[in-house]
Amino acid sequence: MFDQVLAPEELLRRASELVPVLRGRADQTEELRRIPDESVRDLLASELHLIGVPRRFGGLDVDYGLMLEVAALLGSGCASTSWCYSLWAAHSWLVGYWPLEAQQDVFGESPDVLLSSSLNPGRSTLEKTDGGFRLSGQWEFSSGSNAASWVMVGANLPEGLVWLLLPRSDYKVVDTWFVSGLRGTGSNDIVIKDAFVPHHRGLNRDRAGGEDQNGWVVHQQGRYRLPALVLLGWDLVAPMIGIAQGMIDEYTSQLTGTSGPGRTADLDGVQLRLSQSSAELDAARALMRSDVSETLEMAQTGEAFSTLVRARLRRDKAFIAQLCLSSVNRLFEFSGGHAIFNSGAAQRFHRDIQAAVRRDGFIMEIGGLQYGRVALGLDPDGRI
Repeated sequence: MFDQVLAPEELLRRASELVPVLRGRADQTEELRRIPDESVRDLLASELHLIGVPRRFGGLDVDYGLMLEVAALLGSGCASTSWCYSLWAAHSWLVGYWPLEAQQDVFGESPDVLLSSSLNPGRSTLEKTDGGFRLSGQWEFSSGSNAASWVMVGANLPEGLVWLLLPRSDYKVVDTWFVSGLRGTGSNDIVIKDAFVPHHRGLNRDRAGGEDQNGWVVHQQGRYRLPALVLLGWDLVAPMIGIAQGMIDEYTSQLTGTSGPGRTADLDGVQLRLSQSSAELDAARALMRSDVSETLEMAQTGEAFSTLVRARLRRDKAFIAQLCLSSVNRLFEFSGGHAIFNSGAAQRFHRDIQAAVRRDGFIMEIGGLQYGRVALGLDPDGRI
């Protein structure tokens, strides 16, 4: 066991220095439909991914919320790179819930391991066998899969959804990612054919961090003293905040210096929309920080997460996503004809936020609905 010591200020400085670099590669990232190799190397060299890795395997002894701040920063330069960074770091955190033997399988040789995922069951079959499981199927939306050497996928058993860890030799990445937004994430399909998965590489999703306290027992880090599903999801919210910030930066840079009689920056509508969009972003960022801080404080003290609290946190993830969507859309609608040119970043931020909020948990009618039910004294009828 060894601890890495890097101050949060230093990690944020490294992230800030990467923003213009990633912005300069944003077009290339879209053309490749994956994260460029040089960007992967830069992220690993920055050690920002180590925020998610458990301490005993060389991870950094910093707050999990710092990873979200980093993702938001990176997202203002390149949404696809931020999306993959955030997921890679979150997956490293998730591995800490598995039995220690599985964690050693993943991080035993190096903490510089990237994992992609597709945590829903997809089109899969899972059967128990001596010493483990036999797994086959095809899963969609595995972001960052090209650079990953491990994958975590979901499959159903009678006792519930199981997450399973597999090395690259046990699966294939199928190039299916031909999309309009978040093009550079390489969110391809994963195909597995009759792979044997040792028992220690399986994890019951709904018990992880609740009935199953292995992560807390092994690591004694607050981020493992809570149900995994409570903290999961912020890793996708943070890049949306970065996208909204990137759109504001682009809008401001394009219009600054255009003032004068009859010129763009003097228009009341231009000024009002910038005020509204920046306020929405500030509110989104503040709510994320407040919720994540509250979550980690509750975990550190061992306080239980009530059904109402869990429903509220899920609601807030969806609400923040919708704030970011509104912020970007409002500015794009008032950006004029030049906003649609591929040579500018506005059209990319606009496409990227449309893609980011398409996950059902970020639609208020799904992600926010359960809070209303629970607040009215009804039992939830969906996942929280």
